[in-house]
Amino acid sequence: MPKSKTTAPLQGRLKDYVLLLRLNRPIGSLLLLWPTYWALWLAADGMPQVGNLIVFTLGVFLMRAAGCAINDFADRKVDWHVKRTKDRPLTSGRIQPWEAVALFAGLCLLALLMVVFFTNTLTLYLSFGGAILAFIYPFMKRYTHLPQLFLGAAFSWTIPMAWAAEAGEISRLAWLLFTANVLWTVAYDTFYAMVDRDDDLKIGVKSTAILFGDGDRAIIGALQSMVVLILLLVGRQADVGSLYYLGVIVMACLFVYQQHLARFRTRDGCFRAFLNNNWAGFAVFLGLTLDLMVNR
Repeated sequence: MPKSKTTAPLQGRLKDYVLLLRLNRPIGSLLLLWPTYWALWLAADGMPQVGNLIVFTLGVFLMRAAGCAINDFADRKVDWHVKRTKDRPLTSGRIQPWEAVALFAGLCLLALLMVVFFTNTLTLYLSFGGAILAFIYPFMKRYTHLPQLFLGAAFSWTIPMAWAAEAGEISRLAWLLFTANVLWTVAYDTFYAMVDRDDDLKIGVKSTAILFGDGDRAIIGALQSMVVLILLLVGRQADVGSLYYLGVIVMACLFVYQQHLARFRTRDGCFRAFLNNNWAGFAVFLGLTLDLMVNR
């Protein structure tokens, strides 16, 4: 049966919204999810409260989608110069700028309501900082070569929030996790920025990939080494067992593999190195949860 004239445009609009919010590409949500889970499980010293698990799982997906909407709004006039992004719905005009802003505001509001009704006051206060970081990050690439640092702060802000929701306070351990995740985010997002480095140089967009230049892989390796060292320190201070450390070792091995993937700095190799970080984050989470199940 042929589609009606109204059904086809509606399906096209829904598809464009899916593309705008990156619902078809969950990698960003997963990279945000694993550190959030690290914090929840460590703060709970085992299985976190079901309510917090639901709130932060949904919140991660909502805020990542909101971040994608405001990112494309910020980049709408430059994305058409970049091979990878020139056909995005906002860049091509299939979605209007006000729609992206409305989606950002609506998704942030939904996430805020979950925090208001299902967590505590400290988590609520922290949530405003997360929303501000999500909003300002996309504009930083016009003013600094360190937009990845702002992304790291935005992607790591769920760690103190999750810790506050589960424990009612923020411990030094939470800030160690925060630091490790900021460094990790800068490392993997530099791989991502290396994919677009040639285009970004032409249009004047700044990134750590441009700032690091020929030292990119060496600096990423140094950042990855610091991430591993800090996570080892986290394990020592949290008094966890060998399964957690095994997860960190797997992450370290995956970091070496990522360096191999990006050795020629090709677009495909750098993008594959970026994607591989999902498994690095999952390895630490799996090691942590198994360790807490066995030893608590």
